[in-house]
Amino acid sequence: MNLRKLTKQERDRFDFAVIADWIPRNNRVLDLGCGDGSLLRYLREHKDISGYGVEIDHDSVLGCIRNNVDVIQMNIDHGLSGFEDQSFDYVVISQALQAMLATERILTEMLRVAREAVVSFPNFAYRTNREAIANGRVPVSEDLPYEWYETPNVRFFTIADFEALCDKLGIAILERRAFNNAGQLVTEDPNLDGSLAFYRLGRK
Repeated sequence: MNLRKLTKQERDRFDFAVIADWIPRNNRVLDLGCGDGSLLRYLREHKDISGYGVEIDHDSVLGCIRNNVDVIQMNIDHGLSGFEDQSFDYVVISQALQAMLATERILTEMLRVAREAVVSFPNFAYRTNREAIANGRVPVSEDLPYEWYETPNVRFFTIADFEALCDKLGIAILERRAFNNAGQLVTEDPNLDGSLAFYRLGRK
């Protein structure tokens, strides 16, 4: 069956809805690599959350201001030492972990400053990515939209890789959801058939 792929706007709204489903109303949220603050604005409008975005890109910070989102301009790779322990209910990093250098530090810091973390990322082991590599090319897709020479991504990892890292760091996987590029939930072999993965994490 040939499934229609989601447009970028549909994918953004879809991603936001998945994350919002895990965050109760009236919670405090920190969004790392928040871009123009669209996710926080969505959570504020649909879940009455309060919180901050963290972003390094100047133009994106201006986008947060336009979206009336409180934002702190800083480099996440340098850590979250400016935030006290358990100062938020949830910390989110949505499709930005692959662009970070200090992956282990970020994940452990997220669960220092909040009781739960929500992480989403493109699964590099998705079947169309494997097909591209088998054909001798670097994958370019809806979730990995950049050519190799211009990509901001510095980590290319899979669902299996991420779960192994969580185990190494003593991070509990509370819930996982994987979706194909048509936005359908994948339950069988998500490391092969899941284009985008979402995790709700806690401390063991």
